[in-house]
Amino acid sequence: MKCVILQPSYIPWRGYFHQIYLADVFVFYDDVQYDKHGWRNRNRIKTHQGTRWLTIPVYSAGVLDEAIPINQVRIDWRQPWSRKHWQTIRQSYAKAPYFGAYAGWLEECYQKHPDLLVDFTIDLTIDIARQLGIKHTQFARASSYNPLGTKTDRLINLLCQIGATHYISGPSARAYIEADKFTAAGIQLSYMEYEYIEYPQLYPPYDPQISILDLLFMTGPSALDNITSSRQSWQADM
Repeated sequence: MKCVILQPSYIPWRGYFHQIYLADVFVFYDDVQYDKHGWRNRNRIKTHQGTRWLTIPVYSAGVLDEAIPINQVRIDWRQPWSRKHWQTIRQSYAKAPYFGAYAGWLEECYQKHPDLLVDFTIDLTIDIARQLGIKHTQFARASSYNPLGTKTDRLINLLCQIGATHYISGPSARAYIEADKFTAAGIQLSYMEYEYIEYPQLYPPYDPQISILDLLFMTGPSALDNITSSRQSWQADM
């Protein structure tokens, strides 16, 4: 069983969904420490004025010092961020070839009003995966397993609870993952390789690392083919 474990993110880029596609079980690593300057509550889209950040405001108490887990971070609904995000997306992509095919669904997503950041970002990520045509992947949250240990030991404990036999990691994890522990646990370890073809974008120059929404609105039903047609999806640990 192939498994991927990633922190929940807001409208992630296509590489995130590539890992979802490759996984039999995709686990949102929601019970690790919140990183204030990461991708948990923000991402970038293309607009006629250039690349723009969309950021979900969160309550700062306990977050500024990164002292709480991701699944305890609360959205600051005192700000009308969801309406503004939807308006920005609509204005930026109204002329995209497939925007109309997804506009109704996405507008409904932005009308939801959960208290917790993860409840919004995880649900939206799963919705996007289904819109892309990813039907086989099962989703779970790490917090529902209460994994033990720290760092690599914690990952392996979680994988063992799930029953995974193959773990697919992002390439940056090579710097800190203890590969020998995966071997000892009988779990194959692989690392992603991201090599994607270009696709038309409304506002040059081409940017390969923006939100998945850009690819979805520009290529529609072909979006998943764009993601999965890379030369090689992963490389086994040597």
